[in-house]
Amino acid sequence: MAELRQQAGAPDHIDVDKLNEIVAEADTGGRKPGKGTARLIFVVALAWSLFQLWYASPIPFALGFGVVSDSIARSVHLAFALFLAMLTFPAFRSSPRSHVPVADWILAIAGAASALYLVVFYKDIAARPGLPTGMDLTVSIIGVLVLLEAARRAVGPAITIIALLMLVYIFVGPHMPGLLAHKGATLSRASSQMWLTSEGVFGVALGVSTNVVFMFVLFGTLLERAGAGSYFIQLAFSVLGKYRGGPAKAGVVASGLTGMIWGSSIANVVTTGTFTIPLMKKVGYSPVKAGAIECAAGVNGQIMPPVMGAAAFLIAEYVGIPYSEVVKHAFLPALLTYGSLFYIVDIEAMKMGLKGLPSRSIHPAFQTALRSLMGICGFIILAGLVYYGIGWVKVVSGDAAIWIVAAGLTAAYVGLIAYKARFADLPVERLRGDILEIPHFGETARTGLHFLLPVVLLIWCLMVEEMSPGLSAFWGSVALMALLVTQRPLTAFFRNDRRLMAHCRQGFEELFDGLSAAARNMTTVGVATATAGIIVGTVLLTGVGLVMTEIVEFISGGSFIVMLVFTAIICLILGMGMPTTASYVVVATLMAPIIVDLAAQNDLAVPLVAVHLFVFYFGLMADVTPPVGLAAYAAAAISGADPVKTGFQGFKYEIRTALLPFIFIFNNGLLMIDLQGPMDFILVIATASLAMIAFVGATQNWVLVRNRWFETVALLLICFTLFRPGFWLDMVSAPYVKEPASELNRIVEEMPKGEALRLRVRTVNVDGDDIDKVVRLDLAEGNTAAERLQTAGLSVTSLGDSLSVGVVRLGSQAAKLRLQPGDEIEEIMVPADRPSRYWFAIPAFVLFALIFWQQRRRRATEATPAGAGLRSFAS
Repeated sequence: MAELRQQAGAPDHIDVDKLNEIVAEADTGGRKPGKGTARLIFVVALAWSLFQLWYASPIPFALGFGVVSDSIARSVHLAFALFLAMLTFPAFRSSPRSHVPVADWILAIAGAASALYLVVFYKDIAARPGLPTGMDLTVSIIGVLVLLEAARRAVGPAITIIALLMLVYIFVGPHMPGLLAHKGATLSRASSQMWLTSEGVFGVALGVSTNVVFMFVLFGTLLERAGAGSYFIQLAFSVLGKYRGGPAKAGVVASGLTGMIWGSSIANVVTTGTFTIPLMKKVGYSPVKAGAIECAAGVNGQIMPPVMGAAAFLIAEYVGIPYSEVVKHAFLPALLTYGSLFYIVDIEAMKMGLKGLPSRSIHPAFQTALRSLMGICGFIILAGLVYYGIGWVKVVSGDAAIWIVAAGLTAAYVGLIAYKARFADLPVERLRGDILEIPHFGETARTGLHFLLPVVLLIWCLMVEEMSPGLSAFWGSVALMALLVTQRPLTAFFRNDRRLMAHCRQGFEELFDGLSAAARNMTTVGVATATAGIIVGTVLLTGVGLVMTEIVEFISGGSFIVMLVFTAIICLILGMGMPTTASYVVVATLMAPIIVDLAAQNDLAVPLVAVHLFVFYFGLMADVTPPVGLAAYAAAAISGADPVKTGFQGFKYEIRTALLPFIFIFNNGLLMIDLQGPMDFILVIATASLAMIAFVGATQNWVLVRNRWFETVALLLICFTLFRPGFWLDMVSAPYVKEPASELNRIVEEMPKGEALRLRVRTVNVDGDDIDKVVRLDLAEGNTAAERLQTAGLSVTSLGDSLSVGVVRLGSQAAKLRLQPGDEIEEIMVPADRPSRYWFAIPAFVLFALIFWQQRRRRATEATPAGAGLRSFAS
């Protein structure tokens, strides 16, 4: 075994303490104080989780007692986050880890007291809006300063510097030149904006963290504490470990499964990487490539629905669409990202002639393919089974369905535990890469089927009962709490083990540890979303968002593509060193409106969700981008490779992820927007999948064998054509017919459900110049045109044949597109009746088939002895 390790270049020992320290420094703080302080931190974190459970549950409403308002909940949420951040995150690298300095105690109490001040004096502050007292200002200033220090420690310097610059900009605005100038604000106005209202620190981002994110982080933490994390990894390994480059493929799938519910790229990399990276090295991957594969897979876990690193809930709030719509839009790009990484792994294995590890189980090809599909798409298949398989219970039994499903899940849980108890538990691998044979699929699968039941309940609540995400996660967490407490004693009971009380005690210990750990994991998220509120508050107070639009437009020279590239670079820079939620809030606040405005001015009506997913993808990619990519450092710590080289290799793999946002800005079909029936959906999936295969083949310079230069060029052309088949059609046939504005009511009334309304309007920019732009409005059902327009947040006034925008509802879709009262509606753009864009995909399919056939012939030739001799002569 030691000889095999030496041959594979695997380390004899993985420094688990070092890995835990990396995760702690990034997510939960690196301080390890004495027993008394550690116990206090544990109790405070536990109290935070219990408070969040009470706030999310329907019990207070049923009892009519203990109902907590949203504003009070946000204050309590931030109070816990600030208190824990100051106690668990040291101020500097040289700060003590073994105890908490007096200064940190003072800051922790001051931060918590500043947040709780809004709870204690809630009624007094509400009675005098806009008229803060001296005490209000003092508390606000202290609160903001402590928050900035907490952000510096827990989140990193990037968001702290940005927030500080924003605060400085508020006061120096009157002295700034040109476009950057604004009228400024007094200390009283700025303090009130940031701390005493819901337009600053206690705004939308902190509200989503309080209402939704905490419960999903709790759900994921409890699931991991129950043993599901290890189960998912070993299940993926049992499915894919025997294939060419099997450990790397298992790592990709395992990271996708765990990334669906985990909120941290780094934790995802460490959780799966400690198992998969040594095994990748064993089968022949270099340390750099092994770390880069796991790094790319771990980061991509953040774009996998349903949680998407908690950003899914933020996107829903910022765009103003249901959470289920965000999941639907993000579904296909996430599958393309993981599927293409899977293909990259296979290409790397082909290049090096790698094989998988030995397997005790040999299954027919059909069964193997089916199990592989389930490994990659398991949660999607599970969601479909829940919705279509048992969704009829809701139709038949109405409100009683939830109780019927709960009883059925309870019975299934007992049955699965009884079945599990008949077999020995899987050995808990200590993740040193010393596995010589992959586990049996059946033996692995049967040990953790009960872990899927809380996920089934979560899917039921979200999709069938259509509960809010927070309430759905609450019931899922309650199910997991019951599972943690009962799985050990139930297993012992069915095994005739008499130590039931000991197993019960262990279950409760794991439950309390999980509740405390969830709160510790939320500390960074709570601080980050609150700090991002400073940025949002500054934008609302100063109007700097409009200024940034003008600056970016000037730098890009009016070119929309250049502007997108420039925005992507800014998102990467802003996202460096920030967690997913904070990164998204910052880039969505500063950059998303810029894309919307400049796209509209370039006659491109981009859906809001596409813009927000664009900035989210690039903000997230900072986790793998050198020199700050934290996930790359975590992966390198396991593989023993240089972290910068690992980051560059991971970024090379992530080029395919960077391509997708540019594609779905122009081809909204990837987000399942504007699809015309089932056939359109099938064609989008087929063309997008082959386009991604072509892109990977071109960037990796390999399909079945090494590409020739003209094959690489052809693959890039195939990729572009399949991702944007409408580009060539637009050159020969205009996509829209222009109708006069006077026809607006008729067109709106005749529009089928699901079709978007596109208007060309004339508005005024920040300089006072007239500009034309195209906006896209998604209209809901309504009896009249006015009613349907109201669903998008605007009314229309007419004067003769001319139409103009009337009232624009605050926070509506129309407001997010920056429509203003008085904007003139010039014309309506109606989709033209023209041939299908997919006719242009046929030559691309044929060309790809030709390349595949040619490379297959070359591979067969190279496999012959004569081919081997030619290769020798050439070398």
